Amino acid sequence: MHCKQPTKSLMPVYSMTGYASAQLGSPQGHSATESVAATPSRRLGLEVRSVNSRFLDLSLRLPDELRALEPVLRTLVTQKIKRGKVEVRAWLEQTDTAALPDVNPRLLQRLGSLQDAVQSWMPQARALSVAEVLRFSTGPSAAPEDWSGPITTLAQQALAALLQARAQEGARLATMLHERVGQLRALALQAVPLVPRLVEQQRQRFMERWKEAMGLAEGSATPEAAQDRALSEATAFAIRIDVAEEVTRLQSHLDEIERLLQQGGDIGKRLDFLIQELHREANTFGSKSAALELTRISVDMKVLIEQMREQVQNIE
Repeated sequence: MHCKQPTKSLMPVYSMTGYASAQLGSPQGHSATESVAATPSRRLGLEVRSVNSRFLDLSLRLPDELRALEPVLRTLVTQKIKRGKVEVRAWLEQTDTAALPDVNPRLLQRLGSLQDAVQSWMPQARALSVAEVLRFSTGPSAAPEDWSGPITTLAQQALAALLQARAQEGARLATMLHERVGQLRALALQAVPLVPRLVEQQRQRFMERWKEAMGLAEGSATPEAAQDRALSEATAFAIRIDVAEEVTRLQSHLDEIERLLQQGGDIGKRLDFLIQELHREANTFGSKSAALELTRISVDMKVLIEQMREQVQNIE
């Protein structure tokens, strides 16, 4: 009796391009997993966008109230994303004007006087913003809102949506790569039977030239010498245009590309290396082209490989 081996779960192919956003209501009176309430006083928003990059290039744009949460966001992103230029932007939005504090005119006058005094000594000092005035007007007893829980949940939601979008785009890229692999295999199969036929055609040309040069038609020379020389030239020609080794290596690289696409996960760099190897084989193939048919096949291969390279550049 044989025990069935567990199948290894395959990961999706991820594109490095994607966008996602999410919002939560004020943490006061709302749980971290609760969506926007009916009348929240403030709303926390977060968006994540990513494009292709050789490495993980992460930048965060946060308001001052959320600056302390940057390490939390950085950890969440690096746990989920391995490559790409990723930008995380968070913002706080006031949604209930009734929740704004009443500003005492005497306080405004006092703040204006202090501002004038500071700028008289330091002309380069900038003026107070409305947000800063409102923050001063709340007084020292106002407790800051704790957004650590909501922003963690929000980032997890946005990252999950981003990964889903990247997986969908990655599936599209993988399908296109599979199609190009099939087209390259077809071109390689077209080239294999061409070589023997070209060698035979070239041998016939050698024979005809030698017959003409040596005047075999008048019987002035033995045909054996001309035939041996023609066969020798044909053999050298066959060795020079033989692309069997290049076709074998190309097929091997294509097998590995399909295996990686089936495996999924962090495969972008390995795919990029294999594309370079395909370029090398196609160039060698082209240098051996001794007939218009092989030249056409070589050019078609290079076009397909270049298309694959552009797609692979966007895979994580």
